[in-house]
Amino acid sequence: MQRSQLDHLVGQIMAHAPDTSDIIFTVGKAIQTEVHGELIDAVTTPDLGPLKPFQVESVAMCLMGSNMRLFREQVKTGACDLSYELPGRFRFRVNVLGQRGSLAVVMRKLSMRVPTVEELGLPAIFEHMAREQYGLILVTGGTGTGKSTSLAALINTINENFPKHIITLEDPVEYVHPHKKGTVNQRELGVDFDSFASGLRAALRQAPKVILVGEIRDRETVQIALEAAETGHLVLGTLHTSDAGQTLNRIIGMFDLSEERLVRSRLCASLKYVVSQRLLPKKGGGRVAAFEILRNTLRIKDVITNGETEDKTFYSILEQGGTFGMVTFDQYLAKLYEQGLIDEEVALLSGSDKSRLGQMLDRIKAERGETVTTIKGLELDTEYGQNW
Repeated sequence: MQRSQLDHLVGQIMAHAPDTSDIIFTVGKAIQTEVHGELIDAVTTPDLGPLKPFQVESVAMCLMGSNMRLFREQVKTGACDLSYELPGRFRFRVNVLGQRGSLAVVMRKLSMRVPTVEELGLPAIFEHMAREQYGLILVTGGTGTGKSTSLAALINTINENFPKHIITLEDPVEYVHPHKKGTVNQRELGVDFDSFASGLRAALRQAPKVILVGEIRDRETVQIALEAAETGHLVLGTLHTSDAGQTLNRIIGMFDLSEERLVRSRLCASLKYVVSQRLLPKKGGGRVAAFEILRNTLRIKDVITNGETEDKTFYSILEQGGTFGMVTFDQYLAKLYEQGLIDEEVALLSGSDKSRLGQMLDRIKAERGETVTTIKGLELDTEYGQNW
């Protein structure tokens, strides 16, 4: 397949479904597009039907081009990442993966323009994060929950308001940041550096004030990120964890028991915020983000230092930390439900503590005058005990 043919095919797909977030090429299925969280068959002319192995391979080869590093990585690890742009129209983050003896391609659409905090409707605490001078800020969540987009908006806010040197380490580069008040140098894994640990180590000698680490994957990267945060840099990074408490426990769990006390102490000193996020189906179509926000207060430092107990957990501190901008997923989901952005089923499926969330939703329904139980036909037995 020639590049012009692939450009035409992708252009057709996007013209028919402009709200597409992902395009999937896999053997035995028609080309799939994900629209508002649901997979549907892509519309193309001619209709290609279920794809054959050679068709998917031709798409993959066209995307990887003559970059031998991508071929070696795909053969060695079973997958490789790259970026693809339909000139002037769309950009994609691409993953080429092996499956059942053939290839598959997943393309995630990226915005051609860097989003702002206001456009995304991010919590107000992001404005405070942009003003931080040093320390560690983590944005976490599963794949496809919008971590990179939130961080891009945060970088954009810093870039617009402060004359700082910003270095990003990405796999691949997703949002292209123009130079504004700040100066932004964007480096891509495999092209400009060979691992996040080595790229982060090199960044310490490149005079940045802000360092974005696309993904904190291992213990070495955590160590260097903490070192950078301790030496006056603002370090932004992502992890694949489900909530704020799990994020901290996972970082601590990367180290041996003999190092645990030191790591806990370093986290207490360097950590500023942990933001976890999830994307949910929105009422009426589209998606909406839910957040859990942890801020490193004295109570959080105490739990990081001594560990969680039955009476003192990250969840309970977040639940009571609204004064400091903290919120649990359950509280945020209840707020989205109260605003009419999500329905009850979506909220309960996405909650961390479903019983506690259920109580919050029942309280909201009671205030609206809605029924809070499905049990019907209950009556008071006025004759109970009169026959004794």
